Amino acid sequence: MRRLLPLAAPLVTAAVLALAGCSGGGSSSAPSPTPSPTARPTSASASPTHAAPAPSPREKACYRLSYDAAVAPTSDARPLPCSKPHTAVTFSVGRVDAVVGGHLLAVDSDHVQQQVAAACPRRLASYVGGSADDLRLSMLRAVWFTPTVEQSDAGQDWFRCDLIALAADGRLAPLAPRMAGVLGTSAGRDRFGLCGTAEPGAADFARVVCSGTHTWRAVRVVHISGSDYPGPGAARAAGQGPCQDAGRAAASDALDFRWGYQWPTRAQWRDGQHYGLCWVPDQG
Repeated sequence: MRRLLPLAAPLVTAAVLALAGCSGGGSSSAPSPTPSPTARPTSASASPTHAAPAPSPREKACYRLSYDAAVAPTSDARPLPCSKPHTAVTFSVGRVDAVVGGHLLAVDSDHVQQQVAAACPRRLASYVGGSADDLRLSMLRAVWFTPTVEQSDAGQDWFRCDLIALAADGRLAPLAPRMAGVLGTSAGRDRFGLCGTAEPGAADFARVVCSGTHTWRAVRVVHISGSDYPGPGAARAAGQGPCQDAGRAAASDALDFRWGYQWPTRAQWRDGQHYGLCWVPDQG
């Protein structure tokens, strides 16, 4: 089960995207990696417990987490004031439904973990504001935590959804003191946008948050119609016109401009990514 979702939708995307860039003509380029997710363990069912539940985590609590701590299944980090530097904020707290057929399942069972893995990304959109495409064009992610097995046996049944921002692969970016509705503002979209260190497809291309050093920016989402994967050729063709228009609109010279396009692979399509991304040079 994937712990860190590239925010396309409340669905998991694969780790590789096909890339193409154009500058006065078409050219192909190699795939680039996206941050690698980690997996949660699973276990067999556990016996019911009658212990009184402990207090749940608090919404709006802030934490200073490392990347590894953010993608772990549980957390013992202590909250700190959101006015201090932090990398995670709890935007939602819920309760797991661990009873199936009269049996209480372990907190790390597939049934429980799949509930949380669906709930947190789904709840994130309303918290950060903006549109679904604004979320796809950002480096904001949802991560989630549940009690340890021992805490669950003692009666804790909560799950905690945290917002993080990826600075780059394996690194988190600092958050603003207030993150609610952040993608509903131009400043928020600019700060936490999806950018690149080089032209998509170049050997030194890597995805980074736009508040960091970058030379390219993802500016448009290309929605690809149909329920079946159209094939790489059709998926690539779907973005040629829209991304060329995006490149022209971003350039100072409508006759001299560059643009890039990423389209989904068959595996990504199967996992729910039915869109591509347009990129343009950006020296911000």
